[in-house]
Amino acid sequence: MIREKRFYKTLFRLALPSAFQSFLSLLVVMADNIMISRFDPDNALAAVSQVNSVSTFVIAMLMGIGSGGIVLISQYWGKRDTSAIKPICGMVSLFSSFLALLVIALVLIIPRPVLSLVLDPKETVLTDIAVRYFRIVCLSYLPTAITGSLVSVLKGVEVVKMTLYATVFSLVTNISLNYILIFGKLGLPSMGVEGAAIATVCARLVEMTVVMVYCFKVQKNVDLHIRDMVRTKAWAVRDYFRFGAPIALGDTQWALVGMLKAAMIGYLGKTMISAINITDTMCNLATMFTFAMADAACVVIGKSVGAGDYRRTRQESNTIQVLFALFGFVMCAVVFVLRKPFISLYGAADDIASLASTLVAIAAVTLLGTTYHAACFRGINRGSGDGNFVVIVDLICGWGIVLPLTFLCAFVFKAPLPVIFLCTRIDQCFKWLIAFLRLKGNRWIRNVTRERTENA
Repeated sequence: MIREKRFYKTLFRLALPSAFQSFLSLLVVMADNIMISRFDPDNALAAVSQVNSVSTFVIAMLMGIGSGGIVLISQYWGKRDTSAIKPICGMVSLFSSFLALLVIALVLIIPRPVLSLVLDPKETVLTDIAVRYFRIVCLSYLPTAITGSLVSVLKGVEVVKMTLYATVFSLVTNISLNYILIFGKLGLPSMGVEGAAIATVCARLVEMTVVMVYCFKVQKNVDLHIRDMVRTKAWAVRDYFRFGAPIALGDTQWALVGMLKAAMIGYLGKTMISAINITDTMCNLATMFTFAMADAACVVIGKSVGAGDYRRTRQESNTIQVLFALFGFVMCAVVFVLRKPFISLYGAADDIASLASTLVAIAAVTLLGTTYHAACFRGINRGSGDGNFVVIVDLICGWGIVLPLTFLCAFVFKAPLPVIFLCTRIDQCFKWLIAFLRLKGNRWIRNVTRERTENA
């Protein structure tokens, strides 16, 4: 265990703004869901929830591209080689922007076939609502891609407060426009789900603007300009696809697993869809600090690996594991105790509220494993350059265990809904052991930086 205060200050200095930023982002989602639920409790929430499962997949791909960049950037930051960071920024920005534009085109041209992946086409009312929402909200993917690219660079060089400022502006914009456009205030017509979608797009544009101004005009850790977002170098592309792309692939495939789980849930009826939406929101609240701390751990570990201080890396790893194990027990208890007051915020029907209460109780127990393995896989292993191992574990767990088991329980054995939900999270009950065993050895430490002469 590390005893020096500087380590803990650095970890929390990096994590707290990101955690609060995640909290504010989740408030935006909650505000969307609650207002939409109040506007149309029978259909709108279920329709928007399924669209958001697709959006979550797309955003996870975009954020995964940025996370892959953080691994390289944090290690170069540890070497104090900021000139190598710019072409990595360009690589991440170009890749994520191209992907966002591709998805937007796909949604605008064939929205119904895309939605059929997560929504039963026989649910015609839900599908019609979902299409109206989807065609607008997909436009938010491009500003999200640009924002994510810049945020990944700044997180890698320990600039984190900026994301908090941007999210505050985004939150105010989104909630204000939600209220005005969904319910038709200030003399405007009531637009329902279309109003919620417009509010989301506007909020993402505001967030992008704030991030760009801060990145190019305010912060001084790395000298970035707008032109750096469209420039890269061959070595940066090669290194990104060798060390960063596996992380992006891991996040993408895991998000795809999540979308396929949502697709199966989408065929189990409106009650299950709505209950899962409430459960996922509470789980996201519970894990936002966990993932923020894991991202901070990724930067801290990457910095010490880049500096070549591997003894320090092992000490940091041991300390982080203990912290997260303790935090997992705390979050499990908090979620279990507060589940019913939280569910009551939605004003859901009795059958939805009862099912959601059961699902949240199950999720609370699985958070014990989620918290620990997030520290290891998302933080320690990624920061140390061991992202390939994480991808392999996620592939096996997602495609070899979670999806087949969920499908069998849902459509072959016709298991009770809580059992099906447990299947969607069954990997959280054992991945912590894999993470623990991996970090007992030394194979997880890999310095992925180049010497300065190689970066020319």
